[in-house]
Amino acid sequence: MKIVIIAICLLGVTFAGSAVLRRSHGEPWQAGMKGFAVVELFTSEGCSSCPPADALIARVQQEDKDLPVYVLAFHVDYWDRLGWKDAFSDAVYSDRQRRYAAWLKLPSIYTPQVVVNGQKEFVGSEAGTLYGAIKNALQQTDGPQLVLSGLRLNGERLDWTCRTEGGMAKRDNYSLVVAVVQRAATTQVRRGENGGKTLSHVQIVRGLEMSTLDGQGQRAGQLAWPAGLAPADGEVIAFLQNQDNGQIVAASRSAVAP
Repeated sequence: MKIVIIAICLLGVTFAGSAVLRRSHGEPWQAGMKGFAVVELFTSEGCSSCPPADALIARVQQEDKDLPVYVLAFHVDYWDRLGWKDAFSDAVYSDRQRRYAAWLKLPSIYTPQVVVNGQKEFVGSEAGTLYGAIKNALQQTDGPQLVLSGLRLNGERLDWTCRTEGGMAKRDNYSLVVAVVQRAATTQVRRGENGGKTLSHVQIVRGLEMSTLDGQGQRAGQLAWPAGLAPADGEVIAFLQNQDNGQIVAASRSAVAP
């Protein structure tokens, strides 16, 4: 499939603030509810349309820090040849975005793009659409639960354990996706479309692994821990994803023990 890269430019993007975000979520999320939102942003430091989307997910991350809203920023690499190499970019993340193009039957990939729970995609700086998608995701009431535990650094490797609880009768077409996430960073961009700007990022994906659950709905594994990243500055997000259609059915996060 031929993939066309499109950069979407939006003017006049404004951020609604915490009051609007809370209104968009409707009734407060309560312990025991099963709704969640995995928010994936595909972005690049080489794209002039991306900073508003980066700022929007930073706002969401702050406003929803106590809710089951899991933000992951994937820095794609296809902008790297256009004047500035994004130090956080990886071809693996571009491949993940292309997989979404196939799942969601899209004619192209672009930045900035947001995908929520693997099912709804839109331009990453569309605040109202993002708030609405999070609200709808949090209101879901059924599905399995994913428990992420046992996180501990072992030299340059991170040990982790996942298990599912309830509502997971069939597992053979699901992948367990585990991501190491850096909470925040800033970059002085010297060339390209954002040349001369200092960009701020949140929830930067620094490592990604896909595996499968065993017959008991469990999996233990290891991930490379990014050099120089303090445990307190990172976290791990895991989720279960249907490989037939991209739907994410459970998610969890955990801090890392040093």
